[in-house]
Amino acid sequence: MKFQRQISARIKSKIHQGKAIVLTGPRQVGKTTLINTLLEKDENVLFLNGDDAQVRQMLEEANLQDVKRIIGKNTIVFIDEAQRINNIGLTSKLISDQLKNVQLFLSGSSSLDLNNNINEPLTGRKWEYNLYPISWSEFQEKLGYVDAISQLNHRLIYGMYPDVINNPGDEREVLQNLANSYLYKDILILANIKKPDILEKLVQALAYQLGQEVSYNELAQLLGVNKETIASYIQLLEKAFIIFRVNAFSRNLRNEIKFNKKIYFYDNGIRNAVISSFNDIELRNDKGALWENFLISERIKHLSYNKMYGSYYFWRTKQQQEIDWVEERDAKISAYEFKWNDKKKAKIPKKFIEAYNAETKVIDRNNFVEFVMNEEN
Repeated sequence: MKFQRQISARIKSKIHQGKAIVLTGPRQVGKTTLINTLLEKDENVLFLNGDDAQVRQMLEEANLQDVKRIIGKNTIVFIDEAQRINNIGLTSKLISDQLKNVQLFLSGSSSLDLNNNINEPLTGRKWEYNLYPISWSEFQEKLGYVDAISQLNHRLIYGMYPDVINNPGDEREVLQNLANSYLYKDILILANIKKPDILEKLVQALAYQLGQEVSYNELAQLLGVNKETIASYIQLLEKAFIIFRVNAFSRNLRNEIKFNKKIYFYDNGIRNAVISSFNDIELRNDKGALWENFLISERIKHLSYNKMYGSYYFWRTKQQQEIDWVEERDAKISAYEFKWNDKKKAKIPKKFIEAYNAETKVIDRNNFVEFVMNEEN
């Protein structure tokens, strides 16, 4: 099953517009497939794989003559897994500045070194995009509303990776392979991790604390390392597109929690694979957390693909009043409460609404599609 990716048209419109196109995102979400699809009707395309040692050697210290020799008559150059190539930013700058007829594509499964290496050299010379696992919008567009909704429970357990969706019946095997073979690959290769077992245990601990506020001090005590190590490893996991942090919202009220964080996974299936938990959603104690993670990860895709810029948070007071998701965009604050059980009444604290003049909405199984697809929402 081939999905039409939401950002395809936006990327296509930037081809031969004078800047490099950079595509980042987790491994195995279809970055290479997307770019190859965009370029399938183009001739004179040069594909270079940063996982290839010979390619790395050619590009790491390349001067202008070397680059011209490598590119030849090609007018499009696609460098995949570009984060593996030392000095790729300088080489990319050379191509962008000196070979104006060449469209450069860079893709990487991690922002660990890719962004660090290209941000300064390619300042003002690049369009940058993130690609995530299949979005609900892409999924529903392919299957249709009825068939997509019929798979909702399944997707909450197994997630939205393309290979997982395309191998019904083998989801566990695919996910375990993803988790074991790819999950930490960039971190271990690029970040010189000295305690990979600690990294794995940290991911497991975060998986068990899904939807809860996370204490770096408690994680440090649990894993027998210092708080600085925990903070560093969490940052690396973010840069490898495994998890993302959400901060607490705080502006006016004295009793608001100010500094806590929640941590979510970009994909439910990866989260469940980390702890080897694939029970049916109705049999689980963590169904509320899985629902929350699904909605938030899908909302992140939606905001990113539609360039809806802003900030997002959770909110809680010392008296345990809380809101699952708060967005601040264009000086407007919106608050959302998530409920898996749509028969259970949900209330958004009046205190928050009055303090911030917030628009509010409860998101459940009956209206979640609006939250993850509707651009006006």
